[in-house]
Amino acid sequence: MENVKKENDRFLLECERWWIFALMICAAGFYGGYTYSVRGGVFCNAQTANLVFFGMAVGNADVEKALYYLIPMASYLAGTIISELLPKKFNRHFPLRWDTAFVLFEMLVILIIGFIPETAPVQICHIMINFICSMQYNTFRSAENIPAATTFCTAHTRSLGVYLVKWMKHRDEKNFLKRSLFHGGMIACFVVGAFLATVCCRFFGIRAIWFAEIFLLVTFADLLYADLTKEKNMRNRVPDGH
Repeated sequence: MENVKKENDRFLLECERWWIFALMICAAGFYGGYTYSVRGGVFCNAQTANLVFFGMAVGNADVEKALYYLIPMASYLAGTIISELLPKKFNRHFPLRWDTAFVLFEMLVILIIGFIPETAPVQICHIMINFICSMQYNTFRSAENIPAATTFCTAHTRSLGVYLVKWMKHRDEKNFLKRSLFHGGMIACFVVGAFLATVCCRFFGIRAIWFAEIFLLVTFADLLYADLTKEKNMRNRVPDGH
């Protein structure tokens, strides 16, 4: 336990490191660029737009369209529920932590999406990405004691503004600058993911999603190594924010 980094009087798990969050949000940015470029021109990382469309459909008495928007919303909700129920039971019975196993599961889903033909309904791909984004968002909640999202940037943008102002008022408070840099870095990583997806889609079409596996593979390897070495006896430790 002594070789686990201590931050603000709390031992940090590998799944709470800032670089893990950076890799995961790069992957999420890639998903957004991918679905918009070659899978129907929509974003599947969050549900705000679907909730708005659902409300509009109800307001227009369009029952069929309202029911349609319930499908991705239900997929997102299911991902949240499953990722909330499984971790403790999983950590008790398996040699890997839930965080590590989830990244492996996400890699499998992304692999399958790349095989779904263009002729298939785009909703299949949307629902699958809704599901894994929900699970990812609920699994990775806090990076080095900083609440953080890994699938969208709304909260990061707000927090960047808040901590920049606080730092400008209190230049001696290094923590404000640290948080500003963290949230700005998360936004930059998300944009990089979207940029790479756009370029890859131009050359590889629907198979471009497989390039997101690079971010996930590096994340999985790092978490797996931690599970088998320095965190071998820490499977039951709950990450910050849970």
